[in-house]
Amino acid sequence: MTGGPAGYEVYAVRYGTRRTSTGEVYLNHDVYGVPDEPVGMDYYLWVARDDRRTVVIDTGFGGSGGARRGRTALGDPVALLADLGVRAAAVPQVVVTHAHYDHIGNLARFPAAEVIVSRREFDFWTGPYARRAQFAWAAEPAEIAHLAAVRGQGRATLFDGPHDVAPGIEVLPVGGHTPGQAVVLVAARGGGQVVLASDAAHYYEELELDRPFAFTADLEAAYRAFDLLKEITAGPGRVLVPGHDPEVMRRFPGAPGPAVRLDCMTIV
Repeated sequence: MTGGPAGYEVYAVRYGTRRTSTGEVYLNHDVYGVPDEPVGMDYYLWVARDDRRTVVIDTGFGGSGGARRGRTALGDPVALLADLGVRAAAVPQVVVTHAHYDHIGNLARFPAAEVIVSRREFDFWTGPYARRAQFAWAAEPAEIAHLAAVRGQGRATLFDGPHDVAPGIEVLPVGGHTPGQAVVLVAARGGGQVVLASDAAHYYEELELDRPFAFTADLEAAYRAFDLLKEITAGPGRVLVPGHDPEVMRRFPGAPGPAVRLDCMTIV
């Protein structure tokens, strides 16, 4: 994968949070023989941009979806993007890493965007098994209906394997957390690569301790995704960014508003 001569600025935008515990976060936590401890969970969306294009990765939870699940909104995701100079109505491409409520909740506010999602993810969430309780709790029917409508409008791009979103931005379907969970690789400004794990790894600790998340559609695929992320980030200049870890806000430099810049390569 090659990008433009300068690569992309990459931002994580923190728009929500909650308090939970390791017993709720990790699948079958009791098998590890360690006490349940409190832990924070942050909610992010991501932006990759250069002088020619802006790509938004996921769109955060909507007001009703977040409130119904007791999540604390720290700001309107679209307004927070505007603080970075990103106008949702004009964004040309949105990558959907997976179709949970906290990743597609504002998709309808990007009316001009090409929406890029793995075929496995799209087919699952618009199919019959997504309505079963163990899956349905994490999705909003209206948001899934909108995702289906986007395809009907001809704005959806479905991919089955590694897919180039733009020069220097690649998506890889890995599964695990959801049937078609994807990760995003972005060529960074100044060199190196930002690896946006999204929910293939919610926390750094998931990879460090080899502990899958509590809600996992395919456990074997989740472990394979861990191995792939470790392999990808083993090289120099590759920075892993998990999907919900408060540590992200401490490891990377700040930007105006509740955002951090990920492409500065402060972590190697």
